Amino acid sequence: MGWVQKEIRLEARRRGFHLVTAEIGQQLPELRDFRVGLVHIFIQHTSASLALNENADPTVRQDMERHFNELAPESAPYFVHTYEGPDDMPAHIKAVLLGSSVTVPVKDGRFHLGTWQGIYLCEHRNQGGSRRLVITIHGE
Repeated sequence: MGWVQKEIRLEARRRGFHLVTAEIGQQLPELRDFRVGLVHIFIQHTSASLALNENADPTVRQDMERHFNELAPESAPYFVHTYEGPDDMPAHIKAVLLGSSVTVPVKDGRFHLGTWQGIYLCEHRNQGGSRRLVITIHGE
């Protein structure tokens, strides 16, 4: 059994749900060395999150963004944490709901996702910037 841990960066994206499976995979050449295992992907931010979901139809990502904006709207009158802008507190709420990590199985040097699954960067800020991920691979 072996372990690999590294930090990678995802390019800055606008607010929304973004398919990043390929971008992560390109920065993980070490993945090819694992026949079987797990990849844990952790985002080091409190205003963005990670999720697994539909990888084919982009309208799913659009609908996710619309739904979460309804769930945690900007400038809600009851927010106290407002000094970083109207999108900040909703971003924290969305990040808590969706989570800061995903774990993906590895098979024969690749992510072993379902046919219609992909890894999402859920960017909840209007100007979030690039995002840091800590990747931990364990397997053989």
